[in-house]
Amino acid sequence: MRRLAVIGAGWAGLAAAVEAVDAGRAVSLFEMAPRPGGRAREVQVGDWRLDNGQHILIGAYRQTLRLMRRVGVDPAQVLLRCPLRLVEPDGRGLRLPPGPATLAFLRGVLGRAGWPLRERLGLLAAAARWRLQGFGCPPEATVAQLAQGLGPAVQRELIEPLCVAALNTPAQEASAAVFLRVLRDALFAGPGSADLLLPRADLGALFPRAAWRWLAQHGATLRLGQRVQALQPDGTGWLVDAERFDAVVLAVPPGEAARLAAPVAPAWSGVAAALRYEPIVTVYLRSDGTRLPEPMLALPSDADSPAQFVFDRGQLGGPPGLLAFVISGAQPWVERGLPATLAATQAQAGRLLGAFLRGPLEPVQTITEKRATFRCTPALQRPAGRIAPGLAAAGDHVDGPYPATLEGAVRSAVEAVQSLA
Repeated sequence: MRRLAVIGAGWAGLAAAVEAVDAGRAVSLFEMAPRPGGRAREVQVGDWRLDNGQHILIGAYRQTLRLMRRVGVDPAQVLLRCPLRLVEPDGRGLRLPPGPATLAFLRGVLGRAGWPLRERLGLLAAAARWRLQGFGCPPEATVAQLAQGLGPAVQRELIEPLCVAALNTPAQEASAAVFLRVLRDALFAGPGSADLLLPRADLGALFPRAAWRWLAQHGATLRLGQRVQALQPDGTGWLVDAERFDAVVLAVPPGEAARLAAPVAPAWSGVAAALRYEPIVTVYLRSDGTRLPEPMLALPSDADSPAQFVFDRGQLGGPPGLLAFVISGAQPWVERGLPATLAATQAQAGRLLGAFLRGPLEPVQTITEKRATFRCTPALQRPAGRIAPGLAAAGDHVDGPYPATLEGAVRSAVEAVQSLA
């Protein structure tokens, strides 16, 4: 393989292009949008660069961090690293101290105020059991079924928020197998794996813009605003809109990938087209002079309180007083409409954060990603990384152990380039 086409310049496509250029390939990168970044990008709102959704990374995102460094981004400069803290506005929450993963989890759970002792011990016993079982479970199990033996406070204040944050799928419908894999790699994979890495720059600055510059400097052909119309096999290679390449990485969303792959791999295309999605809504509010006690707070949510987390963007390199409220598993709120969602979020913020607010909460922007992630349900069939000889897929939807995350997208891209080599 000498000439490689990468279709799509989201995080997966950019990662595939960087990995291929590093391996000595001549890369052409096609992107239909006017800028790179895909579903993890910045959005210009007036004088501010907001994100299309609030993302976080964790210390276990090793491939993502490696490629950030490769294109000249210093994670220590653009990410705020801190031990895992799921703290609520009243100050209670799970705080993992630094140190070996298992000991940190033990100390964090035993020191968690507000949980009955029997619930804390029950969680530790369940974690020990999951570890002895290799963090495996029947593929048809849901997270709610996995957590049945845990106390109500642990389920409500730990399992459910972690599930919706990691899988963007309600616990009653989410895959327990994928959830356990996330727990294994985050909480029990070594020192620092569970650390929160909170962006203190816009998403474009974390990787996409630097990767784009790096690729240009290293000879890649970059094509923005160009939607690929057709893929066609050509003997030992592939035609991308009549231009010949030795191999292709298809790093576009599942629907677009299904369209391009349908003529050559209808079965693969059918699997990709069958995926279902869950939206994420981010409500940006501003309260001048406000500073929260933590850069990120977990919020109790229910039928009247939509947001599960709030981020103080003023502590993360953004304008002081700017707060980002994240609503994962947001389909019920999308159906209610943006005005109702905004009003409910403002009311929730007033109830829970009133002690910290120094000014009125003013709406800034509400951003809805209707297809933010695939619905990570039990025994879900996801499209394979290999489509056909010389044609591979990359993206957070590709079959793998992780839900729809940045690390899942990047890992799939690295594996796609390696498989083609």
